[in-house]
Amino acid sequence: MSILATEQVSHSFHDKWLFKQLHFALQKGDRVALVGINGTGKSTLLKILAEQIIPTEGKVVKERGIKVGFLSQEPSYSGMEIVNDFIYSTDNEQQQLIKSYENLLSSEEIDQQLLAELTDKLSAIEAWEYEHNIKTILNRLQISDFNQTIDSLSGGQKKRLSLAKLLIDEPDVYILDEPTNHLDIETIEWLEKILTTGNKTVLLVTHDRYFLDNVCTEIRELDKGNLHTYRGNYTYFLEKKAERETIDAVAVEKAQNLLRRELEWMRRQPKARGTKSKARIGAFYDLEEKSKTGHKKENVQLSVKMSRQGSKILELEDMSKSFADKKIIDRFSYTFKRGDRIGLAGKNGSGKSTFLNLLTGAIPPDSGKVIVGETTKFGYYKQEGLAFMDNDRVLDIVKNVADYIEMANGDIITASQLLTLFLFPPEKQYNLVNRLSGGEKKRLQLMRVLMSNPNFLILDEPSNDLDIDTLNVLEEFLENYAGVLVLVSHDRYLIDKLTEQLFIFENSGNLKIYNGNYADYKLEQEQISRDEKDKIKKTETERPLTPAKTEKKKLSYKEQLEYEGLEKDIMEIENTIAKKTEILNEVSNHEEIAKIVLDIEQLQKELDAKSERWLDLAEYI
Repeated sequence: MSILATEQVSHSFHDKWLFKQLHFALQKGDRVALVGINGTGKSTLLKILAEQIIPTEGKVVKERGIKVGFLSQEPSYSGMEIVNDFIYSTDNEQQQLIKSYENLLSSEEIDQQLLAELTDKLSAIEAWEYEHNIKTILNRLQISDFNQTIDSLSGGQKKRLSLAKLLIDEPDVYILDEPTNHLDIETIEWLEKILTTGNKTVLLVTHDRYFLDNVCTEIRELDKGNLHTYRGNYTYFLEKKAERETIDAVAVEKAQNLLRRELEWMRRQPKARGTKSKARIGAFYDLEEKSKTGHKKENVQLSVKMSRQGSKILELEDMSKSFADKKIIDRFSYTFKRGDRIGLAGKNGSGKSTFLNLLTGAIPPDSGKVIVGETTKFGYYKQEGLAFMDNDRVLDIVKNVADYIEMANGDIITASQLLTLFLFPPEKQYNLVNRLSGGEKKRLQLMRVLMSNPNFLILDEPSNDLDIDTLNVLEEFLENYAGVLVLVSHDRYLIDKLTEQLFIFENSGNLKIYNGNYADYKLEQEQISRDEKDKIKKTETERPLTPAKTEKKKLSYKEQLEYEGLEKDIMEIENTIAKKTEILNEVSNHEEIAKIVLDIEQLQKELDAKSERWLDLAEYI
């Protein structure tokens, strides 16, 4: 039985029908990926199901009491001023109690009576585990300053905040539009586990094929207003889609051949027609419609000339960069070679974008040198997106760079012809850029970068908002690209397929070079972790058993001194823990709280170890 569905939904956008009479249903436990090329209406359908927009025709029906959570590509925070206001829902008793508890702990003077009351209430409704889950989600998504104004957040921070809110609310249906954008790889893997734990109902649009395969059990393709369903992973979808398109092409070809014969019959018919003729005429128009459905599938065509590349490309000599007290890169050296294919890996905020800006000269290093070869020509696809004026047309974006472009085979084509190759037909070239979908803007931005014929290509999160078909074409182009490629991407499939070397951003500005792709690196790290666990287990197994005591042993003079010293140490540690606990109740800054809690944990471990040793020695007193 469906818990969320559309009933004969139709929707138009800019006078164009995206889909008509569409039926889309979700049952409890379904985990569905919605795929299709940019501009087919995937995001629109998600918004209709989430009741964010009203369809032109038809309606959405859902089971009584069902709560739907929606993650938009561009979240809205109307009426919300600070992060704290957005996280905790006013209609959720547990969340409001947790909010009051957190606010009280962060206040300068803590009302102990109120604290006791809140503690009792949280215990009564068993909300402590929920409070722990909320903190885990917020920490994972790097949300720590709860008094920060939402307007001051970057696009990526807003997306992570919206995702955190959705996960905290635990809806009955998760509707996610590009959930992996602005997440690092470790966080994506964590999100996969959350969405596949329990019998969650999930509908998502994603370009990340590993994420799609790991989360979803069904793929639905939106193509020319029609839905095609495939039960299985992405590879199965590709196989079955190819079979369907082959069958459709044969059917259309037969219809077109039959249409030619029927057209001749129509031309020969007299004006006065009988009943049989009218039936045949009706069939003719049906046949004519069917013959039009199989027009040739179009793909983005990437084929641009690469500028000549000399022997000296780019050299980094002891390059260092810091911001305030944070060291981003510390004395890193590397000489780029022809054919280098390098992926940058590291958590969000570790310095990947800073590194790219250092390479291109957008910012200078604090020390060391960045030496660029004379023939090196950068092509830099930035994560921030395409810059344009409100009155810019699609054609203007290209003509602002060049009117004519040289292709890989030496042909010279116009800006309009190049746009057509990138799936912007003539009628769309005179549209305003702000009317394009998010994916179409990204495709236009990619075209702008490639038309400059770079021989050193830098791609910062190129997969964000691009449809999978365009990504497949981009991958094929990059596999045959002869220049240097530097890639930043959270898309593990893309990094695995296109890179042969990783620059891994670690703590304190350390930049590690790893020969291999991300899958190789991940397997190696997992093996190291297993080896360390096995080593600890082996050590514990081989530890000699304590011999049975035959008679009570007396402490040596040295052990007696140790025993007395331990008593003093234990008292000092207990006093230090008590003082830090008092300070913890007075501090409001979350970073300071985290540091104090860590200190207390370390002191507790030390206290446990000394207490255990003290008890061992006390047996012989």
